[in-house]
Amino acid sequence: MHSLKNDLLQINIKSKGAELCNITSVKNTTEFMWQANPEIWGGHAPNLFPIIGCMKDDHYIYNNKVYQMPKHGFVRRSDGFKIKSQTDSCITFTIASNDELYEFYPFLFELDITYTLSKNTLTIKHTMTNKDDKALYFSLGGHPAFNCPLSEDENYTDYYLEFEKPEKSQSYLLNMANGLLTNKTKPAFAEGNKIHLRPDLFNEDALIFKDLESRIVTLKHKTKGNVLTVNFKDFKQLGIWAKPNAPYVCIEPWLGIADNETTDQKIETKEGILKLDAKGTFNASYSIEIEQSHLV
Repeated sequence: MHSLKNDLLQINIKSKGAELCNITSVKNTTEFMWQANPEIWGGHAPNLFPIIGCMKDDHYIYNNKVYQMPKHGFVRRSDGFKIKSQTDSCITFTIASNDELYEFYPFLFELDITYTLSKNTLTIKHTMTNKDDKALYFSLGGHPAFNCPLSEDENYTDYYLEFEKPEKSQSYLLNMANGLLTNKTKPAFAEGNKIHLRPDLFNEDALIFKDLESRIVTLKHKTKGNVLTVNFKDFKQLGIWAKPNAPYVCIEPWLGIADNETTDQKIETKEGILKLDAKGTFNASYSIEIEQSHLV
């Protein structure tokens, strides 16, 4: 376990998957991250790379060859991360292509994930470097799960998500049988920019947004106000998810999306896929700001 700490927060990150697993108030020990109860959902905040969601039949095609790829990619379960650098407020994990990874992701790459703690805000930066002499294709994203409710005397329905702008975006529906994206949508917003949390909200899996106006969303209590804010300025898509009836909510910044049912399975034409030219570098960050009132 690797830690960052200041006067307000302590952050813990596991070596496996470079996964954030704690955001804890130093003064009152409030834990903001879901603690990965395996009987419900055994994740904290997996890092998603080089794809988001499911691929049709768990594979894709590149240069007429079939490559296997698990849901959300291989990084989240990887033991291949190493510490690249660390200071009192910042730690960078790195993973690079090798012979084993090349068998199912045929590109030479290096991915750095940097956690920076500044006062009551944690920033997660992704730096993708193409080490190859050809373009590569990838997606990346976060999957942080936050405790909700925060205390035993509260209910899930006491909480809602408030977006920075009025939203007309609809949530795209998944095919529940295979996890693939359909072209069907459903309304998700109440009062223009709010999503009220309720136990059955995720009975049809995640809320998936492709065209949000907002790049900031706040988890709020109906009477106690803000809990935390996620700024996903560099990310085009967003997922909101939890297991039905579970006491947490995931706010997931994505650059990429699950395969559509109509996919031709070629990675070059996959919806939401990013292309990085030979020897190129790409950066994307999101941040989690904890409301000061919950830290005293």
